[in-house]
Amino acid sequence: MAIHKVIEIISQSDKGWEDAAQRAVTDAGATVNGIKSIWIKNFEGVVRDNKIVEYRINANITFEVK
Repeated sequence: MAIHKVIEIISQSDKGWEDAAQRAVTDAGATVNGIKSIWIKNFEGVVRDNKIVEYRINANITFEVK
């Protein structure tokens, strides 16, 4: 039986929500091993002059604890 832990990550990107999600996984991977999944809880965008300039996500990242 494997034990899994879930952490919440807030991430942002100026490229898009997919890039923000990848950054969340990359940043979490710098401190935890065995990441198994990411679940995006919330999407948010910052708008200036009718353009989205920042893409933000709140995500849960699941990893296996050894």
